[in-house]
Amino acid sequence: MIQRIIKSGVVIIVIHISYFYHMNWSSTISGFESYLMLERSMSGHSIEAYKADVCKLQKFSITELQKTSPVEISHDDLSSFLCLLNEIGLGQRSQARIISGIRAFYSYLILEDIVKNDPVELIEGPKLPKTIPDVLSEAEINQLIEAIDLSHPQGHRNKAILETLYACGLRVTELVNLSLSNIYRDLGYLRVIGKNNKERIIPIAPHTLRQIDNYVDYDRKNVDIKPGYENFIFLNRRGKKLTRVMIFTIIKNLVKEIGLQKKVSPHTFRHSFATHLVEGGADLRAVQEMLGHESILTTEIYTHLDTKFLKDTLYTYHPMCKTANRN
Repeated sequence: MIQRIIKSGVVIIVIHISYFYHMNWSSTISGFESYLMLERSMSGHSIEAYKADVCKLQKFSITELQKTSPVEISHDDLSSFLCLLNEIGLGQRSQARIISGIRAFYSYLILEDIVKNDPVELIEGPKLPKTIPDVLSEAEINQLIEAIDLSHPQGHRNKAILETLYACGLRVTELVNLSLSNIYRDLGYLRVIGKNNKERIIPIAPHTLRQIDNYVDYDRKNVDIKPGYENFIFLNRRGKKLTRVMIFTIIKNLVKEIGLQKKVSPHTFRHSFATHLVEGGADLRAVQEMLGHESILTTEIYTHLDTKFLKDTLYTYHPMCKTANRN
């Protein structure tokens, strides 16, 4: 009733203030965070990364542009923001990641009908060269596995971890979340929950299954398993599931022990898995399915690895190339 007797001009002002109150940076970032978690089913780590990227734009918007809402941001504002990132010496890969986060944020705002026009639409990120990831040779992988002290209480566990990473091409998060109920021994498959909570089935070799069984049937039985962790395959000494950091540490120590002069992480085993399959003639679509890539374009990087392998083979073994090298 009061609203009806207030002059229209005042009503307009009230609506205007209310609009920007609900569309400020904090509220929209909070909504974006919920969207990524509930609708995109992203991991907490990925959500924090996206949020951090948007918060950088928020800080620039408020301190440099005096704009308190993402609704006010224009294409020119974003261009100025990217110029600043470049001026402070931020690397191209970091810039590309921030643009990706902001692009996802404005896609959410459009989806929610908070903004009508996408200011990121015509923004081009830096052109990044396609990088070929480091891979391990079969001999290097065997060296790392053989360096594991099986007399150590966690020896069989660590061996099963490395063999599973390499034999199945798992991401480190997928490995630490593997459960006993995800193993289908009779069929020779693992059920894996990957990125964005997507499920896939991966073949597992009998030899790798035996390594897991060696750990589960013997060493794991000596662990005092805490309630709620009974179904996780790989456990720490305190009876809880292993962390991502612990997997990195296990590999780092083994690399140091054998004196391997390469930067090796759990993901290196995944790259090696894919590379060795492609070099062996595996169908790219099959590799895509096993890796859990949404797009075949992501998997195609391993064809570049394969091309380099073929080129090196040609230059090493073809008579004309060998003659040219001698001259």
